Amino acid sequence: MDDCVMLGIHVTGREEHAAEAQKVLTEYGCNIKTRLGLHAVNENLCSSAGLILVEVFGGESIADELTRRLESVKGIEVKKMVFENK
Repeated sequence: MDDCVMLGIHVTGREEHAAEAQKVLTEYGCNIKTRLGLHAVNENLCSSAGLILVEVFGGESIADELTRRLESVKGIEVKKMVFENK
């Protein structure tokens, strides 16, 4: 069984950068097993920053490729976590 590879994608300036980030994520849609988007929101605030957690299918090489593509988008920072299946 493959390791579980997760990407934490920090998006700043969601209004300006989210569409380009979404375009990249859509291109890798068949390699995204799970996706969860988080941002602060209440009756007085909709945060301009957000966090997307993605479980990647296809191993670390696909995750690294996706990371490079996402980090080419202004306002995006990506951190990778790998959980070994033993």
